[in-house]
Amino acid sequence: MATTSSMFMYSLTIQPPTSVTQAILGQFAGTKEQQIVTASGSRLTIHRPDPTQGKITTILSQDVFGIIRTLAAFRLAGSNKDYIIIGSDSGRITIIEYVPAQNRFNRLHLETFGKSGVRRVIPGQYLAVDPKGRACLIASAEKNKLVYVLNRNAQAELTISSPLEAHKPQTLVFALVGLDVGYENPVFAVLEVDYTECDQDPTGQAFQEVEKSLVYYELDLGLNHVVRKWSDPVDRTANMLLQVPGGADGPSGVLVCGLDNITYRHSNQDAFRVPVPRRRGVTENPERKRCITAGVMHKMRGAFFFLLQSEDGDLFKVTIDMVEDDNGQPTGEVKKLKIKYFDTVPIASTLCILKSGFLFVASETGNHHFYQFEKLGDDDDETEYDSDSFPADPTEPYTPVYFHPRGSENVNLVESIDSMNPQLDCKVANLTDEDAPQIYSICGSGARSSFRMLKHGLEVNDIVDSELPSVPAAVWTTKITRHDEFDAYIVLSFDNGTLVLSIGETVEEVTDTGFLSSASTLAVQQLGEDALIQVHPKGIRHIRADRRVNEWPAPQHRSIVAATTNERQVAVALSSGEIVYFEMDTDGSLAEYDEKREMSGTVTCLSLGEVPEGRVRSQFLAVGCDDSTVRILSLDPESTLENKSVQALTSAPSALSIMAMPDSTSGGSTLYLHIGLYSGVYLRTVLDEITGELSDTRTRFLGPKPAKLFKVSVKGEPAVLALSSRSWLGYSDPQTKNFMLTPLSYVPLEWGSNFSSEQCMEGMVGIQGQNLRIFSIEKLGSNLLQQSIPLTYTPRKFVRHPEYPLFYTIESDNNTLSIDTKQKLLNSQTVVNGDGITLPPEEFGYPRAQGHWASCIHVVDPISAKSALQQIDLTDNEAATTIAAVSFSSQSDETFLVVGTGKDVTISPRSSSAGFIYIYRFLEDGKELEFIHKTKTEQPPSALLAFQGRLLAGIGNELRIYDLGLKQLLRKCQAQVVPNLIVGLQTQGSRIIVSDVQESVVYVVYKYQENRLIPFVDDVVARWTTCTTMVDYETVAGGDKFGNLWLLRCPQKASEEADEEGSGAHLIHERQYLQGAPNRLALMCHFYPQDIPTSIQKTQLVAGGRDILVWTGLQGTLGILVPFVSREDVDFFQTLEQHLRSEEAPLAGRDHLIYRSYYVPVKGMIDGDLCERYSLLSNDKKQMIAGELDRSVREIERKISDLRTRVAY
Repeated sequence: MATTSSMFMYSLTIQPPTSVTQAILGQFAGTKEQQIVTASGSRLTIHRPDPTQGKITTILSQDVFGIIRTLAAFRLAGSNKDYIIIGSDSGRITIIEYVPAQNRFNRLHLETFGKSGVRRVIPGQYLAVDPKGRACLIASAEKNKLVYVLNRNAQAELTISSPLEAHKPQTLVFALVGLDVGYENPVFAVLEVDYTECDQDPTGQAFQEVEKSLVYYELDLGLNHVVRKWSDPVDRTANMLLQVPGGADGPSGVLVCGLDNITYRHSNQDAFRVPVPRRRGVTENPERKRCITAGVMHKMRGAFFFLLQSEDGDLFKVTIDMVEDDNGQPTGEVKKLKIKYFDTVPIASTLCILKSGFLFVASETGNHHFYQFEKLGDDDDETEYDSDSFPADPTEPYTPVYFHPRGSENVNLVESIDSMNPQLDCKVANLTDEDAPQIYSICGSGARSSFRMLKHGLEVNDIVDSELPSVPAAVWTTKITRHDEFDAYIVLSFDNGTLVLSIGETVEEVTDTGFLSSASTLAVQQLGEDALIQVHPKGIRHIRADRRVNEWPAPQHRSIVAATTNERQVAVALSSGEIVYFEMDTDGSLAEYDEKREMSGTVTCLSLGEVPEGRVRSQFLAVGCDDSTVRILSLDPESTLENKSVQALTSAPSALSIMAMPDSTSGGSTLYLHIGLYSGVYLRTVLDEITGELSDTRTRFLGPKPAKLFKVSVKGEPAVLALSSRSWLGYSDPQTKNFMLTPLSYVPLEWGSNFSSEQCMEGMVGIQGQNLRIFSIEKLGSNLLQQSIPLTYTPRKFVRHPEYPLFYTIESDNNTLSIDTKQKLLNSQTVVNGDGITLPPEEFGYPRAQGHWASCIHVVDPISAKSALQQIDLTDNEAATTIAAVSFSSQSDETFLVVGTGKDVTISPRSSSAGFIYIYRFLEDGKELEFIHKTKTEQPPSALLAFQGRLLAGIGNELRIYDLGLKQLLRKCQAQVVPNLIVGLQTQGSRIIVSDVQESVVYVVYKYQENRLIPFVDDVVARWTTCTTMVDYETVAGGDKFGNLWLLRCPQKASEEADEEGSGAHLIHERQYLQGAPNRLALMCHFYPQDIPTSIQKTQLVAGGRDILVWTGLQGTLGILVPFVSREDVDFFQTLEQHLRSEEAPLAGRDHLIYRSYYVPVKGMIDGDLCERYSLLSNDKKQMIAGELDRSVREIERKISDLRTRVAY
């Protein structure tokens, strides 16, 4: 990386991509339970389906820093654990296993066979495994196929052979599958086209006659080589193969899926063919043929079936009947193939059927679905079609068959897993007036598209919300004896008294508990085996099991101002600044330590840790004083109440809590002191268990109110509930064990405590105003909460209202019937019974029609109504292309909504019959739109922007300025500034940044006196721009359609010349450089994040955070780029990144530096996702890297976590 860059950014992922390209099933943990492994871009994730609750939880997700092209699961014969084979862009075959004990992936083999990158002739595109786990075939799109023999050695470890070649030049591969042949030699079936003759025939005749063939490759295990065993022509449209069970389970062979037909083929059997049924209905085109896009085979005892999915999302059940012998046993010879409609689910990239009776649908777009099978569709009245009525020859015609789609009967949706793929646009804005902004984005396609609001926080499950007689100050829960499983009392402290509620079937007030009800309470604790303690301002009540009460009164003229307890110790602070310490004796009574320790100031808070396992006391007492210090006092019998260490703070501490939590640095558990300040800042410090020293302080700002801290437990692990103007939870991340501090998506609480009862094993109780609330936290995995509003068609772009919390989306779908055309068809006279039923498009999609567009504009209110308020449908086959909110100075700065549309648009090659610019006026505070007029343009406008009180429009390759007239828009100025098509506009002052679809960006200046638009600087690289934003007046950040992010800067001299006063004549007459503008942009930063950026903007994500760049990717990625402030940090992270590249090499064998430099060498960027893998390294590797960097392990981890928490989540 060129270290000469003067600008450095740190790239981080906030939300990994959610689109699943492939999913595989297997017993990867080596237990009976099945797991699902999914590939999303460069991430490999293992999920655990829970059949009892019908939920899917993520166990582990890892970035492999390479493109995962294909996955396969296999197991050696006789073993009970599945391994994972990855075909990636590294030019290597990778075999990994999941290690459940350490919750990580472990690489077993990495065999190099070719160049890296996604290339046409390098294997990695297709992968198939022999069902008995003896061999795998990895193939490229053209020419090359390699077979690896898999075996085990004497130590029962997996071994892999050298590759055996099965190359055939000038051959394209379309699909590949392993045949089920029992224990005979492994056979692989391939769909191939040989294009040798097409290449040499210029007339195109040979291309018309070319045949697609089904080829069997046999691996001879005895001779150890691969032979081409059998080949036969199949239907030319065939695109998919599915393995048919063999051996004792079935006839073996494959199902060949093509356009409008499915054929069973095998080398020693006849062919059998059935058509793919088409939908019947008025709005359906009866001639449209369907192809199969996904399929899955499922074996049960003594039977098997296929579920195949067409491009509409319809599932068909395919079964095979076999010829039976005289005893009624199947002979292995096929009699017929049968197909019938099963159900409709979203279009899937992969279908998985679990043994526990569930179906996992990894959707191509939108949320992934998890279904439960109700029945297998055997006894319904759907028409079944079999192969007896259809010719097996692929060239012979047949009559198509039809079915009526219906609501699902066989499968039942149990969970929908949030996915923001494809994510088409995004805005960060604070519409709810909270301290941190929210993320608003549009994603999905067709009728399953949605408007999403993302908010940083944990999901809270509300259990009880009840009103109290007056406003309480604090709440505690307590058990009665030490061995109780559940809490017995809820103790509420009011200003003038205490209320005790008992927890049972119902919660009711009790008075005979021994608690003093006439005073407010400072602390409640279950002490020793079976006693209770209540600390109140005038003393301490010790309530024994037989209801005897011992009272320790506070000294005269002094009261208790702070208290802390654990099950063996009590410490209280008096108003005079003295600390009194008690410890439990052997007989269960409290003994006061002789001396009182006097502090320098008034004590504001105290904390004792829990008594460690096997000890009799907690070693330390933390004392916070109003002179902004925290002191650690020893409780050792030899040195009781002696000062151990002191920490100075920025403001007085309002809460302290000593607790042990899991720690990623040591791998075990570490004692921490959590500190809350009156200024709303939270600090977490490591407390040395021997010396009492405080080190490694990390801080977070929680909110403007004083912070209060409470020890709670979530998912069996200790956590800290921190309350300020919002409620926060500090916990260890389930995967990485890193400390996380996340706000709760809940009302702000004033006090909190742990709560455990039969109905709610692990909950919390809190006070909000006059209400008592009991709640629990179920999910710690995801810290971004999503709310979703359904949209009608695929959203393209959206804008925010300049003043009100409203958004305006434009949506359009190609090859889809518009509403009015659909209505005409439904009202026509030809409707036969049953054909006029309209099905909900969210499940069944819209009726398709070539060349038609369906498009609309929506007013969306995500805050109060949480729905779309108004829908305006476009007619005349128009499709909305772009949208902007523009204030026109000619209309006394009133803001109008401007929408660009295209009529009869063809995507490729690009053409249209006309374009229009619609003007809408905002009514009812923006909740309604009123149409004013429309203006015709030669081409659809592809970018619109408000510019100096007028409208700036990119139409084709022309940039125009329009003003608002009474009947239409008036053209004021135009210039041809880019070679192809304007796709984006940004502006500051009179500078305009114009992005071209394939020629990067051009800086244009508008000269007002001359009324001219003059381009003055452009780029050296042809970037296919997708999104841009101005970082400052000179710099632009953007992304392109190959998945790169970049920052470009205008040379200082060119920038100053462009802004000189005057006519701009000097710019027009300046000599062009290489047929472009006179100057060139300089590349500042470049990075390959492996997702196509669809939006980028400069903003803040947390309260008081720095400005960062937030970008979103098409597959649902949310990422940030954080600018470095100091050169010292840059050097530190660069060195760390270099060490991690060698020590934590990417899982799939890709070189990290080359991967991040896919198109252009990485420049001025440090990969934060790689740096964050530091905390997952083994301890000796951490120590080694720390030694090289001359820092401690904790220091490195703090720097890594600070970079993230200061600016993002």
